[in-house]
Amino acid sequence: MKNKIIIITGLIIAGLVSSCSDDFMDAPAKSTLDESLIFSKPGLTKGAIDGILEPMGQTNSYRGRFIPMYGSNTDTEYTYNSESAGNSTGELAIYDAKFNNAQMNTSNNAWAMIYSGIERANICIRGIRAYGNPEPGTEMGQYLGEALTLRALYYADLTKAWGDVIARFEPISAETIYIPKSSRDVIYKQIIADLGEASNLVAWPNETNATTSVERVNKAFVKGLRARLAMVASGYQQYPDGVRRSNDPELSVSKMYTLALNECKAIIASGTVRLTPTFEGLWRNLMEEDVTAGKESLWEIPFADGRGRVVYTYGVRHRSVDQHTGQGRGGSVGPLPTLFYDYDEADTRRDVTCVPYQWGTAVDGFSQQELVDSKTWYFGKYRYEWMPRYVTSTNDDGINKIYMRYAEVLLIAAEAANELQGPAAAAPYLKEIRRRAFDPAYHSTKVDAYVNALGSKEAMLNAIIDEHKFEFTGEMERKQALIRWNLLGANLAEAKVKLAALKDRTGEYADVPTTVYYKYAADNETLELYGFNRNENQDPGTDYSAVPWNSVDDVRINSLYKLDPDTRQFWPIWQVFIEGSNNTLTNDYGY
Repeated sequence: MKNKIIIITGLIIAGLVSSCSDDFMDAPAKSTLDESLIFSKPGLTKGAIDGILEPMGQTNSYRGRFIPMYGSNTDTEYTYNSESAGNSTGELAIYDAKFNNAQMNTSNNAWAMIYSGIERANICIRGIRAYGNPEPGTEMGQYLGEALTLRALYYADLTKAWGDVIARFEPISAETIYIPKSSRDVIYKQIIADLGEASNLVAWPNETNATTSVERVNKAFVKGLRARLAMVASGYQQYPDGVRRSNDPELSVSKMYTLALNECKAIIASGTVRLTPTFEGLWRNLMEEDVTAGKESLWEIPFADGRGRVVYTYGVRHRSVDQHTGQGRGGSVGPLPTLFYDYDEADTRRDVTCVPYQWGTAVDGFSQQELVDSKTWYFGKYRYEWMPRYVTSTNDDGINKIYMRYAEVLLIAAEAANELQGPAAAAPYLKEIRRRAFDPAYHSTKVDAYVNALGSKEAMLNAIIDEHKFEFTGEMERKQALIRWNLLGANLAEAKVKLAALKDRTGEYADVPTTVYYKYAADNETLELYGFNRNENQDPGTDYSAVPWNSVDDVRINSLYKLDPDTRQFWPIWQVFIEGSNNTLTNDYGY
């Protein structure tokens, strides 16, 4: 059962935020009195912790802006508004965001909502430390760990999207209303330390009643998030003086990769989380709203039925209300068509991730799958047709956003072990990922032989980068990974070359068929397809219909990005926040 905490109003903590920010002359005494009451009682403290997440559910926050609009375009993912000139959503994707972007330049945008969540977390952290006696293994210790983790999560997303941002680790006071940006290196060090503290406070999945759901913070997630941040902090990214690694010795590759590997090893050794046995099963579990902790998902942004636009944005397209959904949407973002052909044909992740059909306009409430124009594909990880619940909301589907899953822990472990100890140390982690991706009959060749042949650090790293593509496309994790590998610009340029080769059926795509075939299964709604695999050039019979399949055109190729992605790795701070900063905020990178 989903907790649906996103719809909680958070009145307790919201009141504290108001008392601390609206009237600074009176705030200290009132806030102290409120905190001594709230943060000495576990029941009230839990309400305050839930309130930290409430800003995520606001329309212009994670719900309707940050999740649907951050992370595309990459070497595998494409926003379909990209080719519409002047489209404000498209501009965010094609590395041409303006600081007055129509989708983002509002006072209640994700930037503001994230800082609202941070302020709530700061108040909780101060109050629990002062009045809650938080110790490991205690209820109040769990709550302090959750507050530290959620604040770290908010800062992880701020730095991911904007680079250097305002660092606030204490509740706002009259003296700190207007402060300039800090180096993200300062923020990385703080939140990595905070997550170290939190990991000693929160319980493992299913260790206590508080950690039986992936909608609550647990130790596996805290350690996983800490490992991810260590890799990001030591990776390449755009600083005001260029794309480089951090100059801070505390964020060196050797220190951060060691930290990341140790955290991943601890998660793996705990046995408290695991890969879902099948890749399709992982996504069916999400669509069925299974929030049981201890499976592959480590933590999810918890949306109520009337919040969240995960399937609405990323799902297989439904052109109308039909037998599977009362919300005719999905398909705003999809995979580049090259991705389907980059997969090994035996990889079970391919047909889950890449879908070449939509659900057509319903007749008398009944819709059929139908092939889209040959350049448009959808992510099959998110499907209304897999949901037991019939969605009726106009804009929101209520499906949670998986924030991190165990597969990422394995890939981080592989990457860190490869760098520190060599490919043999990385091999077991990569094999575990691939063992799930291929049926047992292929394990000797496509798992063991494939991984064992990766005899150098460079070969192993390249394999990990490819595996990340096959595992995570459609989850909007790829962009930050490409940035930290210093591959964003290079891989996007290569993606254009690959798309052109697919269009012309040259090079590695010379054997891709130009005609595909379809017929309907006995249920009269499901397509049976032929001709999508390489070298499937024979006519399958008269019961199939033939369709030309050219896959891509120049308009789509040229709209993957407008400006050099390596000069636009981050969004600008929006105009409304610049103008309201009392001259303390400015944009870098030529914005």
